Amino acid sequence: MKKEPSRHVSVNIQIIMGDFMHRFFKYGIFELLFVTVVFFFFFISPGIAIDKNTYKNLKTFNEILNMVEKNYVEDVKQQDLINGAISGMMKTLDPHSAFMTADEYKDLEVETKGSFGGIGIEITILKDVLTVVSPIEDTPAFHADVQSGDQIIKIDGQPTKDLSIREAVKKLRGAKDTKVTITIMRENLPKPKDITLTRSIIKIASVRSRLLDDSIAYCRIANFQEKTAEDLRRAIKELSTKEKPLKGIILDLRNNPGGLLNQAVGVADVFLQSGVIVSTKGRSGAMNTIIAASNDGNEPSCPIVVLVNEGSASASEIVAGALSDNGRAVLLGTKTFGKGSVQTLIPLEDGALKLTTAQYYTPSGKSIQAEGIVPDITVKYIRPASDTENEPEAIREKDLKGHIKSEKENEAKPKGAASPQTKKEKEKVDFVLDNQIKAALDMLKGWDIFMKGKSN
Repeated sequence: MKKEPSRHVSVNIQIIMGDFMHRFFKYGIFELLFVTVVFFFFFISPGIAIDKNTYKNLKTFNEILNMVEKNYVEDVKQQDLINGAISGMMKTLDPHSAFMTADEYKDLEVETKGSFGGIGIEITILKDVLTVVSPIEDTPAFHADVQSGDQIIKIDGQPTKDLSIREAVKKLRGAKDTKVTITIMRENLPKPKDITLTRSIIKIASVRSRLLDDSIAYCRIANFQEKTAEDLRRAIKELSTKEKPLKGIILDLRNNPGGLLNQAVGVADVFLQSGVIVSTKGRSGAMNTIIAASNDGNEPSCPIVVLVNEGSASASEIVAGALSDNGRAVLLGTKTFGKGSVQTLIPLEDGALKLTTAQYYTPSGKSIQAEGIVPDITVKYIRPASDTENEPEAIREKDLKGHIKSEKENEAKPKGAASPQTKKEKEKVDFVLDNQIKAALDMLKGWDIFMKGKSN
């Protein structure tokens, strides 16, 4: 008796598939697309509700595709039409959801490995304009003084209006030693400025470290790549010895736009023996997760100061929130970006879908979406006098068009926040001029002195 329904379903599927073939030869691919989608919803996904309006809308879509293919003034590729329709659908969601073609998906895979050909900038769409979030250290854009907040209005003379982020990335990247010209607008510039850049292989060093005064380690994470947690663990081990253990760690997450979620979890786990690192909540029960730290016995026991600013986003905020809420670190700097949404990468037969499927929460249960994390100690970055001109406005998640709104969305926009670091700061971290690093260093030295006095 239990096998009977399976036989009936099999027969029904054969009938439907026979109808597929009939429709394919009679009406063509567009009709097949429509029937395929209906087949998927009805037979493959019985748990997904589909009403008459869905059938009606799919039919309308099918009719428009037919009309465009047959009557448009020029020949158009069927795949381009379908990709365009899907991309348009994704644009009605939030700024972080997107459809990627096979080539774009391949580019993303390369990017997470930390090496690719391009000019070296992080970009976003701000108020419908392609905008620089920050230049990447030691890259063509960095050395050409491209700044956070610069609006890229043209690429090689072609307007960037209506370009998606992935489309812009495709235009900006290319073979080593080839040139690309970007036209930028910047606050206080009287007219647009052309900057011609020579592409190079962009190798992002995810983790950089050095030993400061009194056995205090400085660890800078530029972004979260495939081996970031492993690299950080190795760096801390190399800086510490049994004879001279570390007295403190400065973890610099400033201008870190994020990256891989599992690496953010791994980095937080480097410092935590127990406790929740992050939780996620979405519409699907499968997206409701709680991730906890594990004790491997190698966690450093010294005090930690985490540096953050408005360029610290996503995975950076997960680490900062986890260490702060678990009482493991003090946060110093300025309010973070506020990207608290989780994107799931879903591979497709010919491309991939990057879809926002959940929001993440700090161990205390706080969502930072469009809110950001306020540091325990606010220390604004003080620019050297020569770098204060043309200071761009800080960009945060809540400035992005279509972002998922927070509960306090109507709050006034904060003014006077510190801007991301400039070229001179990034070429070589100057521990004398960088007042935020100096503040962290003084705090850790003071704590060491306090503990010595307490032990006496």
